[in-house]
Amino acid sequence: MTEHDPNVSLCQMRDHAREAMQLAQGKTREEFLADRTTTLAVVRLLEIVGEAASRIPPSDRDRHPQVPWAQVVGLRNRLAHGYDRVDLDIVWQIVTRHLPPLVAELDRIVTSG
Repeated sequence: MTEHDPNVSLCQMRDHAREAMQLAQGKTREEFLADRTTTLAVVRLLEIVGEAASRIPPSDRDRHPQVPWAQVVGLRNRLAHGYDRVDLDIVWQIVTRHLPPLVAELDRIVTSG
């Protein structure tokens, strides 16, 4: 099994979450839900955020309990394995409500080294 650099994974989490937010920025909920290309891209970016989170060692996760690790990884699993039951209203809420504080926290972690 290949080891992953936790700092790279943290940056991937932050950068892909930020990109998902940018794709939804300036759109209303209705516009977001109607734009299949954007929703597919955002779902994929959220999968990547969750996959990167799963690569963070438990000891590093323990040092940052303010990050909802289990929920981020769980979301990835739901999106990847329950692809036929993705609720885009929930995706919208995640992107507009939950990602901004997550990105801010990840930015704090990454920049504090």
